[in-house]
Amino acid sequence: MAMLGLLLVIVLLSLAAPLYAQHVAHTDPFRSNLDGTTVVDGKTVPVMQEQSEGLGLGVTPIGPTWDPEHYFLGADNQGRDVAARLLYGGRNSLLIGVSAALLTCLFGTAIGLTAGFFGGRVDGVLSRLLDVVWAFPVYLFAICLSTVLVTQSLGVGPLQLEAGSPALPIFIIGIVYIPYVGRSVRGEVLSLRKREFVEAAIGLGASSLRLLWSDILPNVVTTVIVLFPLMIALSMLTEAALSFLSIGVQPPDASWGTIILDGQGLLYTRPWVAIAPGIAIAVTVLALNVLGDGVRDALDPRARHKVGR
Repeated sequence: MAMLGLLLVIVLLSLAAPLYAQHVAHTDPFRSNLDGTTVVDGKTVPVMQEQSEGLGLGVTPIGPTWDPEHYFLGADNQGRDVAARLLYGGRNSLLIGVSAALLTCLFGTAIGLTAGFFGGRVDGVLSRLLDVVWAFPVYLFAICLSTVLVTQSLGVGPLQLEAGSPALPIFIIGIVYIPYVGRSVRGEVLSLRKREFVEAAIGLGASSLRLLWSDILPNVVTTVIVLFPLMIALSMLTEAALSFLSIGVQPPDASWGTIILDGQGLLYTRPWVAIAPGIAIAVTVLALNVLGDGVRDALDPRARHKVGR
């Protein structure tokens, strides 16, 4: 419950990004502000300051002021407010993570149900397809798809995914992780097919559609619900990795991965540019994993029995 509360706080803060940028920080986190100024301890100072370390050449962005109204976490190499970009980045990271996990769970459940229930050649074909996707290194497969699709549109029937759209990483990540859910659901369905209540329904003349919808699916849903927060965490980590490699979320949009990329060159002078989104990813993934464990314990009757004893 504590992790659920923490996750809700992260979501609410991310949704409040426009309010923070407009009414608190009074800044546009997507516009370069190299010549801008801010207020620190009552004094007006430039956002991009002359370096006092090393040879003293060039400029470096202002560091954290810990003042919500004046560059709370400092600025990046374009003079943009890191705190405002962090909140906006959370919106994209959470959107991509949840959407990709939803896509993975829907397709993975459908494929797992079909393969496990019908068996035979259907199971053979679908299982081999899952094995082919499973055999690829996840990040390498995602990078290959991203590299091909990031510069061109993708048409899936009437749906058109434009290059640079957040829908592209959602589609790529959602496809990559289908075997994680599909194989788990298939194994669960294979076990359920041998249960007495399924054999009784077959003996009463129940159709395949009714068996799938009324007997098999309700018993598989709990497994998918447990996997869902874990898939969100995996999807967010994958999105951060792809965005860090410049093949995920594209400028001017921001995500936690792109902010870490922006802070890569500032690690020795302004480390908070990269540390802040890194902490945000770590805390969110931790909350999702603990939440997944809690959901599993809540929905597993055997776990409840152990706790009761």
